[in-house]
Amino acid sequence: MTMTSLERVLTTISHTEPDRVPLILNPTMHPARDMGISLKKYFTSSELVAQGLISIHEKFGTDAYIGFHYTPVEYEAFGGDVIFRDDGPPNSGRPIIREGKDIDSLTAPVVKETECLQMVLDMIKTLKKDSPDDAPIFGVAISPLSLPVMQMGFENYIKLIYSDETRFNQLIEVNKQFFLDWATAQMDAGANGIIYYDPVSSPTIIPPELYRKTGLEIAKEVIPKVPGPVVTAFASARILAILDNVLSTGTVGVAVWGGENEKLTEIKQKCAGKATVIGNLNGIEMRHWTREKAFSVVKKVISDAAPGGGFILSDNHGEIPLQVPDEVLYAIRDATYEYGRYPISV
Repeated sequence: MTMTSLERVLTTISHTEPDRVPLILNPTMHPARDMGISLKKYFTSSELVAQGLISIHEKFGTDAYIGFHYTPVEYEAFGGDVIFRDDGPPNSGRPIIREGKDIDSLTAPVVKETECLQMVLDMIKTLKKDSPDDAPIFGVAISPLSLPVMQMGFENYIKLIYSDETRFNQLIEVNKQFFLDWATAQMDAGANGIIYYDPVSSPTIIPPELYRKTGLEIAKEVIPKVPGPVVTAFASARILAILDNVLSTGTVGVAVWGGENEKLTEIKQKCAGKATVIGNLNGIEMRHWTREKAFSVVKKVISDAAPGGGFILSDNHGEIPLQVPDEVLYAIRDATYEYGRYPISV
């Protein structure tokens, strides 16, 4: 029997086999190109982004919406300036924290009084209202440990972590309050779950022993307080060295990279019965894929991770580059439909 998108995702995260592997693709910028408008015009309109997400869902057969405008929207909420460009995602501008004393006076934005956050909430409400089916909506909130990269700049933040524990803790407390307010507001607007975006916790960025003192403790405190399921994502960074710790946070899913020495089969084995594995198609490499290459990659990934359920096929970052052709995304969809039917036989 053919399942709806919601049934397919819920069956998957319960670690049983649905009718086929769920598919989530995030070509966040493609709708603006299709509409013939600038990325700035697109990303600053809740109505246009909602329309764009629905178009992605219908074109590429995806099973969930990622209710997302652009990563720096949270930095913008703290008073930062967003830099828009024509060929890639928006970026954060000059840090809002330029010296230690700026942390002393920092307060969390009030969600209901912050225009850019209300824009995202309006988009989620519109998406909930206008979606043609029951595909779940996932909101996005940056972890308290990772948000300071935009608030301070990477170099100054790493220096703070190692040199000023008091102000580091002050900053994290403000960000924890904001994270919970923001995640809760998205759930109230109609999201079915939250993606906890935490690249700084990855061993790609900080040593595992530092993560266990910082990011792990933060996640264990805030994730259980979110009024809905939480998926943890690391923006295509490594996780295997800390995966057992991540699984202890209460997350229901882990978005993984699975490159180099991080075998997808090993990640799936560790997560089996504990958290759904989400990934791990390489969005950068997709720019050069042929239809045949897409089929080959999808077949291998499904073979490695899909048996037994508990796996969602997606890109490994959460934002597919604008330069990836639609033909490649269609091929990923078609390969998922061909190889992702349960029981898996590839």
